[in-house]
This record gives sequence, C-alpha cells and structure tokens, in this order.
Amino acid sequence: MTPAQGSIFIVVAPSGAGKTSLVAALLQAEPGVELSVSYTTRAPREGEVGGKSYHFVDRAAFEGMIAAGDFLEYAEVYGNYYGTSARWLRERLAAGRDILLEIDWQGARQVRKVFGDAVAVFILPPSLPVLEARLRGRATDSEDVIQRRLSEARMEIDQVAEYDYLIVNDDFEQARLDLISVIRSQRLQAARQLQRHADAIAGMQTPR
Repeated sequence: MTPAQGSIFIVVAPSGAGKTSLVAALLQAEPGVELSVSYTTRAPREGEVGGKSYHFVDRAAFEGMIAAGDFLEYAEVYGNYYGTSARWLRERLAAGRDILLEIDWQGARQVRKVFGDAVAVFILPPSLPVLEARLRGRATDSEDVIQRRLSEARMEIDQVAEYDYLIVNDDFEQARLDLISVIRSQRLQAARQLQRHADAIAGMQTPR
C-alpha cells in the first residue's frame, strides 16, 4: 500500500522568541514529525553539528544550488543564506513523513506558494520589551545587532495575519503544549487518518 502523503508544518518567530527551544520540545514529544535540516552559509555555532543542525556550505556552493534550482525556498538573513532542499522535502513527503520547517517569514511565504496546505504557526513574544530583554540576556550580540533584530521583529510581526496559528510564548510550558496541540490536531484530521489507517478502518466497516 502506498503511504499517505506527509504534511508540512512551518514554525516562524522573531529571533529571541523561543522558537528553537519550542521546536526541540515538540520533536521530543512528537517523534513522528521530522525536522527539515536547512542549508546555510553562516559559520557553525558552538555545539552545532553539520548535517544535523544545518548543512553548512560556503557562499559559492549555495549560490550554485540557487542557480541549479535546488531550493524550495531560500532567503538571505543578516548577511547569510538559508535554504530548504526541494528534492529532499518532496521525497520525505512521498514517504509519508510529516516535516517541520523552522524558517523565516520570507521562506514561509515561498513554501506556501508551492504547498498551499502547509500549516503555518507564528511564535510571538509577549511584548517587544520582553523580546529585547531576552536578546540582551544572551550576551552574544552587539548593540547594533540587537537593534537590527528588534527592527526585523517588527517587520516579521507585521505578517502575522498570514498564519494559521499564533502562539504567545509568555510561559514556555504553556507555549510548548499549545504547539504540540496544533500539530496533533492537524495530524488527527479525518482525511489524513482515513489515508493512514485505510485497511484497518475498512476491516471494521460493514461489508459492501
């Protein structure tokens, strides 16, 4: 039997809103959801592993992939490219895997032009002052970078009406449960369950 087509989930948030931590918690709770590993030209951060955190490539290689049409979506953010492999994504969907894309708002818009049924979630901070405090609490960015991230955050938040779900990360545990609930509710939709469990359901129905 051909596996049911997988689903795409997109999670977008301003830098400092807690997206990475929430996605990690979601993947731990929902092992049936697979994280898409993006390509990037930025340098690896401490603890990041090539092929798991990102596929790290140089700028020339990335631009060659753009020219070859290898990306479903890509964007330049803070001077670095990020992109999602189109071939890998389509192969995983055809195998029945549900895929989560942790990307920016520009990438989300590009993906939804191709996959109109992709489910998009935006993670909001409780306020901009709280977001600024979180960015400063990292103690990793210069003042110029912090101000640039805050400016970008406003622009990203301007796009929230495009998303299917909005989650405010005021309390991490509640935000975690909200994100898990969104993914589970989508995976349990009747149309998807009828595909996944077609044989079992047919065996319980009145013979025709």
